[in-house]
Amino acid sequence: MSTNSESPRKGLFGRKKDRAPKKNGRIQQMRQVFDLARKHNPASAWLMAAALVGLTLVGVLVGLLVSGGVFGTILWGISGLLAGAVLAMFMLGRYAETAAFDQMRGQPGAIGAVLNTARRGWLMEEQPIAVDPRTQEMVFRTTGRAGVVLVGEGRSRHKVTKLLDKEKRRHEKVVRGVPVHTFQGGENDGQIPMQNLTKTLYKLPKRLNKAEILAVRNRLTGIGSLATRPPIPKGVDPNNIRPDRRSLRGR
Repeated sequence: MSTNSESPRKGLFGRKKDRAPKKNGRIQQMRQVFDLARKHNPASAWLMAAALVGLTLVGVLVGLLVSGGVFGTILWGISGLLAGAVLAMFMLGRYAETAAFDQMRGQPGAIGAVLNTARRGWLMEEQPIAVDPRTQEMVFRTTGRAGVVLVGEGRSRHKVTKLLDKEKRRHEKVVRGVPVHTFQGGENDGQIPMQNLTKTLYKLPKRLNKAEILAVRNRLTGIGSLATRPPIPKGVDPNNIRPDRRSLRGR
């Protein structure tokens, strides 16, 4: 009796396993960024197009005035086109950044996400180093040429200040002689708006070199973050823990 298998044949012409979905390419990513910017600011597309066309026309006019020939005019027009493309890409980045900030504004951890975009030698911790479990105030840490920077986030300015002062004292004991700066991120008085956080970091006076930054980071591992500290047992409120006086007196 012949057995006809209904399952797909394996071999050279057999059905191959489904491949993993391809990651978004550069063009797809640029399209997503463009859609985000246009959704937040519908005029952004027209402004970028105006920059592209405007600089191209400026290049053509300069070519006509300077060279007077067809070849020179074309070269100046291409130069204007490239300059317009660079300006349009710069505008796209700004519009997308503003849209992303507006989406994150008011959400827990938004300050940490903004600090993570800082470059020029700044090393950001992925997790907050301190969180108030009751009110959800947070403190984020980044290290760079200016030293250690602690940025607090939360609704209550008073509670954020209290948490920042506590963390600053802990850090100053570990990294003696290294500047420890504290800021509050937010939209209230005395707080730094999200779009100005990285600018504030870049304006701080530089005190450390690359080797000293790495040394400070290694010393800060003793403090750790929420990802490296041992978890609190469930059902235990850290604010209501009381010492066992019987064990202190002895049996």
